[in-house]
Amino acid sequence: MFNSKILQNNGIRSNGGASLVTDYYPPYPRSSPQSYMDIPKPKRFNTIGIAIGCMVSLCLLLILRQPSRRQGNPIFETTRSPALVMTGGDPYVRALMRMISASEASDRQPYSVIYGGSHAQNLDRHPEQCIRITSGPNINNCSTAAGRYQMINTTWATMSKKYHPERTCALFVFRCGYSFESEYQDAVVYAWLSDEQAWRMNIPQLLKAGELEKVRQRLSSTWTSLGYGIETNTVTPKLAGIYQQLLQEELAQKN
Repeated sequence: MFNSKILQNNGIRSNGGASLVTDYYPPYPRSSPQSYMDIPKPKRFNTIGIAIGCMVSLCLLLILRQPSRRQGNPIFETTRSPALVMTGGDPYVRALMRMISASEASDRQPYSVIYGGSHAQNLDRHPEQCIRITSGPNINNCSTAAGRYQMINTTWATMSKKYHPERTCALFVFRCGYSFESEYQDAVVYAWLSDEQAWRMNIPQLLKAGELEKVRQRLSSTWTSLGYGIETNTVTPKLAGIYQQLLQEELAQKN
């Protein structure tokens, strides 16, 4: 049988010889007025959490202050298929890209030109300005075509998700965008044209085999001024010759 006095001295209550153990706390010295409820509770934020928060803040600051590598919106001396901003790549695909822009965006500032001839002031994202069409089969509709390759906003959004090399996300907002700067327009279109699955044909291989017309025919559903689409212009009949001239420039540049 437990000694009831001993149990009481140790914080254990006894009820008629049968022990009942509840609320056991180590006794404090009688000389100390401190009780269990006076024991200081641990702080919610410890030094490790503070250190992690500081590191995250520093990383975000460095990202925001990082200088841009983008080359902006170049102004060329000529409207005749100026060189691409991007460097490297297959010369046959590069020549094709310049040929497309010769028909779609003949302008000294092709990367910022908007359908109708005006220019976007900011290329951080696609301009998404819907300009009324005044002639042709789509008269009275509107077009958001913009940039060197006159890509409409929905096409740009779709292709950027697949091919854009860098995306930017707003802090604390679950939304990411894709820069429309010149180098990224080139990068997205180059990757798209090089994707065999996207076109169900190997465009670089066909170009090297001299099959430009097959390529133009396939691309005309996207770029309607290439000769097999619903809209042509004064440059369309000259595209084959323009391509050959541009190809020689690109091959010479590579060598």
